[in-house]
Amino acid sequence: MAPLVVRRGHPSGKRKLKEITQDNTDNNSAEDDDIHHKLGLEMPSDSDEEEGSEDEGSDEDEFPEIDDESEPGSGESEGSDQTEEDEEEGESAPTSEDDADLGSDGDKKQLSSEAPLPGVYPKPKIIKSDITGKPKRVYPEIEPEYDSDSSTEDDPNRVGNIPMHWYDDLPHIGYNIDGKQVLRPAKGDELDKFLATVEDPKSWTSGFDHSTQAETQLTAEELDIIRRLQAAEVPDGSYNPYEPTVEWFTGKGKEEVMPLSSAPEPKRRWQPSKWEKQKVMKIVRAIRQGRIVPNKPKATKPQFYALWSTPASDHPPPLSAPKVRLPTNAESYNPPEEYLPDEEEKKEWEETEKEDRARNFLPKKYPALRLVPAYDQFIQERFERLLDLYLAPRVQRKRLNIDPESLLPSLPSPQSLKPFPVFEGLRMGDQQRRFRCLSVSPDGLWIAAGDEAGIVRVYETALGREAARWDLKTKIGAIEWCPKLDVCFFLVGVEDIVYAFMPPDLPAGVQLATHTLLNPRELPQPVKSATATVKWLGAAASERASSSMLNPPLLTIEMPTSKSGLPRQIAFHKKGDYFATVASGEGQSALWIHQLSKRHSQSPFKKVKGSVQRVLFHPSKPHFFVAVCYIAAFYSQITKSLYPKTQRYVRIYDLAAQSLLKTLLSGIRWISSMDIHPSGDHLLVGGYDKKLCWFDLELSDKPYKVLKYHSRAIRSVAFSPTYPLFASSSDDGTIQIFHARVFSDWNTDPLIVPLKVLKGHEIRDGLGVLEIKWAAGLGTCWLVSAGADGQIRVWCN
Repeated sequence: MAPLVVRRGHPSGKRKLKEITQDNTDNNSAEDDDIHHKLGLEMPSDSDEEEGSEDEGSDEDEFPEIDDESEPGSGESEGSDQTEEDEEEGESAPTSEDDADLGSDGDKKQLSSEAPLPGVYPKPKIIKSDITGKPKRVYPEIEPEYDSDSSTEDDPNRVGNIPMHWYDDLPHIGYNIDGKQVLRPAKGDELDKFLATVEDPKSWTSGFDHSTQAETQLTAEELDIIRRLQAAEVPDGSYNPYEPTVEWFTGKGKEEVMPLSSAPEPKRRWQPSKWEKQKVMKIVRAIRQGRIVPNKPKATKPQFYALWSTPASDHPPPLSAPKVRLPTNAESYNPPEEYLPDEEEKKEWEETEKEDRARNFLPKKYPALRLVPAYDQFIQERFERLLDLYLAPRVQRKRLNIDPESLLPSLPSPQSLKPFPVFEGLRMGDQQRRFRCLSVSPDGLWIAAGDEAGIVRVYETALGREAARWDLKTKIGAIEWCPKLDVCFFLVGVEDIVYAFMPPDLPAGVQLATHTLLNPRELPQPVKSATATVKWLGAAASERASSSMLNPPLLTIEMPTSKSGLPRQIAFHKKGDYFATVASGEGQSALWIHQLSKRHSQSPFKKVKGSVQRVLFHPSKPHFFVAVCYIAAFYSQITKSLYPKTQRYVRIYDLAAQSLLKTLLSGIRWISSMDIHPSGDHLLVGGYDKKLCWFDLELSDKPYKVLKYHSRAIRSVAFSPTYPLFASSSDDGTIQIFHARVFSDWNTDPLIVPLKVLKGHEIRDGLGVLEIKWAAGLGTCWLVSAGADGQIRVWCN
């Protein structure tokens, strides 16, 4: 153990220092050897270290010697040898008489051994206190310029308690006491650390020192502290948690006669507190106002009470307990003969289910009452009786007599919602060929229809007369009239070709405007496109291409060959410059958007998943509606197999921003038709599974209403452009007319009222009414329908 360095004092301090160090070493050598033996450490003893340090520390300060022969109050020599602790407590140095009173040397050793101290401290001197009369320990004074009681500890890095990561990018880790840089020690890699743990048996007793950035070997005292902390013990080995209580103020002559504080008594000790007065007055005001009721009796409810007894007065009286059914003649031990069952009745009773039996016993006859055996169903009947009591109603509820008709919503009378189509006004067409497509001019004067033989017919709406006919000699897929009022023409879609025709007997101004739009004198510059080119042929080229026709088309649009297929729909924009064609093929060639003024065509999608069924243009916004259906394969975790599943949805695209706005989930298995309200905020979707969905585009992506009024597949739906009406046609041969009023107030839901069922078309080959259109240009709400029976009917109001 290294000797302590203290201040300079008496010349004989060196001798006293050696004696104290030697005694302290002897007292703690046994304890240190025990710790080293338990931890498995091979460390040099303190005595070995002292032998090497005596010669080196010959010039160090000496420990002052305490004069035992000095007397209390002996003058200045006594004051110079006293410690600072004796001066503060008013105690004098012990005399030889005091030492004699303490007893022999053995008694001194016994006192000093009662509380052993660690080896790093000097041995104290035992003296007797003049105040308490008890022995006390006096330690030698340590000079204030030393922060430690050992001069062997030297910290090379003097940067202090700062974050060491400030030196991560520097070659040094701090500065020593002379202000010079402390270089960063060399570090090995992970392999060196592993080899050190294998070769060096003391590697596990070392720790990383952040100040020196190196591994530091822990001392035996530090290892003992770690061991005690792991064992949940007190870190200090010399601490005794069960020391006897020291009675400082108990006994004669130890009573406390002086106060703990000499401060005078404050005035608040004998004056009433104003804060307590405020609190009391607050409680008094609450009692006067009735917010606090003192001594309020507590209402206690009984823990157990009779189930059917009379409850408290604040409850309505309960119903009486259900009574047991009184016995009849069948329960008698000697019933009449007519109550006794025969063999067939016994067999039928046994075969009947227990819940369906009229009685749960069979009547039997006994000659005397003493011969009646015990009832085998007694326990079962008691159990059922208890169930009746438990499940019996305890509150009497009045039965409400409500008329079922009053639960239905109150709808306005159809008579108050006129006008709407109610009867058949005209009938035209060829009954031998069915009409697949139909369209009405925006002024309501013309009806264009195409049959399966490839003949296009134009009729006058008011008279039903056939005004023109074109034989295209191929199957017709779609017909649509241009919505512009200053021109008059319609488009006909056949296999990979779209024709533009103009009806006869038009005013000269309308004919000139139509020819100028379809065959301008100066053709626009062609727009380069990366997709497959679409050919636009004028009147001359169309006349040469279709030389067999009596009246050649004004415009011919040729789609890419063998890619588009038969057009199933032609949809015009409200302004009449753009129109879209939907073909029966799949992929991007099935959908095209054309512009008449620039004679340009393009496919809006690079890739389309599934088959496009219907498309629509928004009446006032650059939005495009696309109804898509496709069949996808899904893997079932239950059956461990693939199964097909139909995906159907309506997507809304922003053509200006070229982005997807919303996806509507219709829940329809296969979409057949679609139409948008003139306001643009509502959408109708019809399907082959007899469902008609009404979408509120501002409300949700799911249907607001799902109507099921048809018994077979829905073929067509259409909104009236001038009246709050819409209609739907189906393969059941009927047309449903609905009143649909949309309010400007968003808080009011649309009013949908079924008005009329129009019947007249015949069902042929499982097909009924294939197409319906509103004729609104005449100022009426007429409806035109084309059916599989080869007839076109005009329904009037």
